[in-house]
Amino acid sequence: MLTETQFLSRKFPALAKALAAVMPSLEPYRISAIDLHNQARVLEAFSQHRVDSYDLLGSTGYGYNDCGREKLEAIYCQVFGGEAALVRPQIASGTHALWLGLSGNAQPGDEIIAITGQPYATLATVLAQTGPGSFKSLGIEFKTIDLLPDGGFDLDALAGSLSAKTKIIYIQKSRGYSLRNPVSTKQIGELASWLKGKAVSPAVIVDNCYGEFVEIREPGEAGADLTIGSLIKNPGGGLAETGGYLVGRKDLVTNAADRLLAPGLAGEIGSTGNYLRAMYQGLFLAPHFVGQAVYNARFAAAMAEYLGLVTTP
Repeated sequence: MLTETQFLSRKFPALAKALAAVMPSLEPYRISAIDLHNQARVLEAFSQHRVDSYDLLGSTGYGYNDCGREKLEAIYCQVFGGEAALVRPQIASGTHALWLGLSGNAQPGDEIIAITGQPYATLATVLAQTGPGSFKSLGIEFKTIDLLPDGGFDLDALAGSLSAKTKIIYIQKSRGYSLRNPVSTKQIGELASWLKGKAVSPAVIVDNCYGEFVEIREPGEAGADLTIGSLIKNPGGGLAETGGYLVGRKDLVTNAADRLLAPGLAGEIGSTGNYLRAMYQGLFLAPHFVGQAVYNARFAAAMAEYLGLVTTP
């Protein structure tokens, strides 16, 4: 029986040589440690909430008393660090989830400051541009502050921009389509601590798309007030057919739920059809799948550099 190394050496000698050269830069043990840590957290949440087969059945009609949906949202609260959660197949995308979280918690005359520069294109149509339904048309002001050259938050610029009308500090955790580095959970925690000493107390809302399970902590555990993402990305584990989530302060989540459904319903309705099984299974598998994706992305970049190409990251 050939080992993996022997097989590569015999069948793909060039690949084996390249892999040996780039292996030190891949940090497989660190990635595996993060993977196992997050897997344990998800397993603990499943165990504590006693997930069983009945929770996977879903609901029809109005969706009242959907115990599987309620339990899944409780698990998201535990895993992502929040008082309440909204995890629904009716949320079509990450942009949709972000729109719910931002528009549900900002009123005419309020201000949103994005401290990671311009948002990506699909969200920019809502936040930064004019037209029916945009924040500008609703009387909500949107400002941007670029990151510093070293990737840190420009706290001096933010301090000069904060005012009584600043309702939300918006952070895009991933690089999106830009060439900057992603924002770390540690940075978000430091910002949350810095804001505590200020006269105004805006909510810190984080676009966590592509950031779930990449680190050992999530933004909500570090002090973010609302964490938002999509189930067709990391937390869906490649199995969830659709959906999005919002996890954080109860009032912020309730406001977003009212925006999705109708005021006063507090997220109590919304049938889940046949989606719950894939949502549960996807979350169960997500930590390992994300770890493998990170490892393979780093391997592809290292191989490209080994062959003389320029990669970022």
